Amino acid sequence: MTSPVVTNSVPANPGIASLLQAYHAADYRWELNGQWHPMSIGATASSLERAFPQASSFGLLSAWNPYSVERPESINRAEDARLQRHLEGSGLVFRAAFSAARNRSWREPSWIVMDMPEPAFDALARDHGQLATVHARRGEPVRLRMYQGAAPDGCPDLACVDWVN
Repeated sequence: MTSPVVTNSVPANPGIASLLQAYHAADYRWELNGQWHPMSIGATASSLERAFPQASSFGLLSAWNPYSVERPESINRAEDARLQRHLEGSGLVFRAAFSAARNRSWREPSWIVMDMPEPAFDALARDHGQLATVHARRGEPVRLRMYQGAAPDGCPDLACVDWVN
């Protein structure tokens, strides 16, 4: 099976405003020792900071459903395994995570990685066709990173959102 071709350019998405709101309101969690811990946009990542006291940054990313377009589970799992192999080869500390709608109408497996430099983190997210990731620096609020360049007309001005080129 070949992987779908994913470019670094984000296709036009007329639903970006609703996706932004969904991502901003989503439930983000990461796992340690069989326990799932929350991570919330706008709050500090205090549980991550306590669990990983040497880490200066935390980033949550996924390889599922590029550009928020559903694809078969088998392809999502293969791309998730590719992302996991990349993280294993990086030598960085990482843990299982997930993103989900609060009503659980969608859920995507993800990974939380510690201390990946932002340029590498953003490049990896783009390599997997992600429209958004979640990122925090120690002691600062968790932020949503939108890979759309600038906020399109009609997007709400939500706190803790970065529009990344």
